[in-house]
Formats: sequence, C-alpha cells, structure tokens
Amino acid sequence: MRTNHGQLGGGFAGAAAVLLLHTVGTRSGAGRVHPVMYLADHDRYLLFASKAGSDRNPDPYYNLLAYPEVRIEVGDDVVAVRAVELSGAERDAAFTEQARRHPGFAGYQRKTHRVISAVTLIPTGGEGGPAPADRTEGTSS
Repeated sequence: MRTNHGQLGGGFAGAAAVLLLHTVGTRSGAGRVHPVMYLADHDRYLLFASKAGSDRNPDPYYNLLAYPEVRIEVGDDVVAVRAVELSGAERDAAFTEQARRHPGFAGYQRKTHRVISAVTLIPTGGEGGPAPADRTEGTSS
C-alpha cells in the first residue's frame, strides 16, 4: 500500500478505501499496524468492527478503546486522530451507508448476534499515538 500511495493492488485494486491504522496493543503495549476499510465522512474516517461477522470484535477495536489517540496513513499522508465510538442513530446511519456501498457488511451483520460497532476517527492536528518507528509493528494485539 505504501509503495502504491495508499492504493491496493492486484485483485484488490479499486475494491475499497483502505487506510493503515496504527494502534497500541492493549495487552502487549506494542505498536500495531492494521489495514482497514473506511468510509470517508467529511473530515472524519469511519471504521466498522465487523471481523467478517464474528461474534467478537476485532482486536484493533479494543486497542482504539484503550488508546484512542492514534495515527493513520491515508494515501501518502500520516494523520493524528482521536477515536470515538458511534452510537444510536449516528452509528445506524453510518453502518447503513457502509452496507449500501459494500453489501458484504450487511451480510456480516446478519452472521453475528452483536451489533457491529462503528468508530469515527477525528483528525486532531497533533502528534497522535506512537510514530510508526517508535514500537515494534505487527498485525495483532
């Protein structure tokens, strides 16, 4: 993704908007980098904790709740953001739009007993979480 300025290649080219989410593992304290789909919403980035319809939220969701000040890579930009969980009508409207654009998300919701959580990433203009080189990077917490 970095080589292609934030664009996915191969069979995934043009499939969805994806960013790199830098979090801190809740158990390990180590830096993590997760490629995740997002929905652009004005100056915010909306994420959905679908985990392909699993009955458990994905690890990055828990990392964001524990350490909400993080960084994301969108295209060639590194942006400091603050994660805020969406709820109620705002969550429902965001998820409906994501499912409209990417119908697989509606299928994920049907597969699970939980309501798929939604998180907005709001740019802060600050430093935001560990720099990519500050911690060991991986893909799980």
